[in-house]
Amino acid sequence: MQRGIWWTRLAIPAIAAVGAALIVLALQPSARATVPEPTAPVTGNATYFDGLGSPYGGCGLPQAELETQNFVALNVFDTPGSGTFYPRPLSSADADKMGIWNNGHNCGRWVRVSIGDYCTGVNDGALGQAFCRNGAFTADAYNGGTLDMIVADSCGDSNAWCRDDKYHLDLSKDSLNKFVKNGAPMTDLYPNHWNNRHVSWQFIPAPTYSGDIKIGFLSGAQRYWPAVAVSKLPNGVHGIEYFANGAWTQAVMNGDMGQSYILAGTTSGGTDFRIRIRDAADQLLFGGREYSFSLPAACSSQCGAAYTQATYTTTSTSTSPSASTSASASVSPSASRSVSTSPSASRSVSSSPAPSGGCTAAATTTGSWSGGGQADVKVTNTGTAPTTGWTVKFTLPSGVTIASSWNATVTVSGSSVTATNASYNGTIAANGSTNWGLVFNGPNFAVTSVSCSAR
Repeated sequence: MQRGIWWTRLAIPAIAAVGAALIVLALQPSARATVPEPTAPVTGNATYFDGLGSPYGGCGLPQAELETQNFVALNVFDTPGSGTFYPRPLSSADADKMGIWNNGHNCGRWVRVSIGDYCTGVNDGALGQAFCRNGAFTADAYNGGTLDMIVADSCGDSNAWCRDDKYHLDLSKDSLNKFVKNGAPMTDLYPNHWNNRHVSWQFIPAPTYSGDIKIGFLSGAQRYWPAVAVSKLPNGVHGIEYFANGAWTQAVMNGDMGQSYILAGTTSGGTDFRIRIRDAADQLLFGGREYSFSLPAACSSQCGAAYTQATYTTTSTSTSPSASTSASASVSPSASRSVSTSPSASRSVSSSPAPSGGCTAAATTTGSWSGGGQADVKVTNTGTAPTTGWTVKFTLPSGVTIASSWNATVTVSGSSVTATNASYNGTIAANGSTNWGLVFNGPNFAVTSVSCSAR
């Protein structure tokens, strides 16, 4: 009789580097799941894994920050018989390959899991092969044990469990002997009575919810890349909206890490933030409650820890402006890098002469690391009246590409870069300025032929 199966797998998305990391968003538009979300209990194969890894699980949180250590992973892909990997988050072009992970949109939700039948045969996860070969799924005394667990990770491996079974659940190993039946834990389910069972499960609201959410900044976060993770949610998170320059804007998810989003300050380049949250039903959390907080002092240059909790104040309102559907950043799906910055690394690399259009632009390298760096571009209104928009153009040096950007819409054609204002920072007062930023790949950011025009 075959015993429970274990395998080593990457517990965080490919875009999240192990160690302190600058985590970037994906350029391609993301899709929503085509796998029907269960509204009643569904049955799937169950496997287990040791933990989330470091520093983050697939939802963007360190394991220590989860509200329970009973957690599960959901399938990234729905590609029966195929172990092919596709860029994450999945784009609209790959929506038909979407698993119930839903590009991270089911992160932070709770599931009620019930132990099902035991496999008496071979259940090795071979692609294109029947589950429980040379045997059968059979009920035993452990059927019906239940446990409430939280979605904290993703399963994208090229095996039958993660590809062939829509409703497969990957369970935290330490939870296997915590399932409860008739009021008592089943402490001997694993290992002798496991063997990759069936489980039935369904989404539920957070059990016995009380209090409010938690907000924390991720490693590498700083004023121009304010990446946060939200947790302790009553029913998951489908979106975060931030208030900037007088309007609500939809934040961009950090890849497919569904509890992590990239914000912008209430003023351009500022360190004060104001957000509201939409839950898994796409409803504003607590009737539109707003959360106001600042970049913690420990992150004055950038956050070094994997998670730095923010202290916030709340405002309840039902009259907030409608959210904009625009996003403030667009970035690359390339792998993340550890960041090393220091004040001495900052240097002005190029500035534009005062043009007839009424604005100037100056680019400054604010950080560098092996193979790339980060830059800030300051746009100043040199006219006597407020601008209604602006455009900055420059030429990249040979071998340099833009990996990510924020607070501007950036297009690249060959080595020519054009950046236009976002929806919320086109208006610059006379003698005022705004900033946008970028991460680049390559040896340096000595850009040439910088120009600025204002509208």
